[in-house]
Amino acid sequence: MPNLMPLGQSHLGQIRLVAGLGNPGPGYAGTRHNIGFMVVEYLAAQFGSIWKKSIKWDALTSKHGDTVLAKPTSFMNRSGYPLVAIAQFYKIAAPEILVVLDDLALPLGRIRIRPGGGTGGHNGLESIITQFGTEEIPRLRIGIGAAPRDGGVDYVLGRFFEEERPLVKSAIERGVEAVKCAVDNGVVSAMNTFNKIQEP
Repeated sequence: MPNLMPLGQSHLGQIRLVAGLGNPGPGYAGTRHNIGFMVVEYLAAQFGSIWKKSIKWDALTSKHGDTVLAKPTSFMNRSGYPLVAIAQFYKIAAPEILVVLDDLALPLGRIRIRPGGGTGGHNGLESIITQFGTEEIPRLRIGIGAAPRDGGVDYVLGRFFEEERPLVKSAIERGVEAVKCAVDNGVVSAMNTFNKIQEP
């Protein structure tokens, strides 16, 4: 797969594609692993945008102005394939993509935005980095809290507890604001603003 990086300091530029990560189907809806979906769904609802399924790629997409929102309908560990197809169609470079995903290493409700880096053990992000051939892909991580030592898979595929929901709601709302900041002002501005907010 070709490296879709443009020339120059592109990670300082505009975000044109926002991709929430999750697993498809009602059985996974609302799970910790799907919090990336929740953020882009909330964002699309704010914009009044409609999700559409295209035969060109395995994903649902929505547009607001020049910004494309995407939810891959492949399983998490194949997230890179539909995003490459969307990026090639719209001529979007890797550093112009913001990936929204869950993070076990962050406390529940904390958010963290970065212009690039490794996978952090996340299968969806690993697929994206592999398919694009670069780690220079901005990402917004949403903390879901640490998994029990012997129950990681069940934890990420489980739903949030009732007492966790206020923190989750706050994280989604701040995640949406961070995405809008990155789209309007660039990833560095979003980092400087939202990485300093030590909530929860």
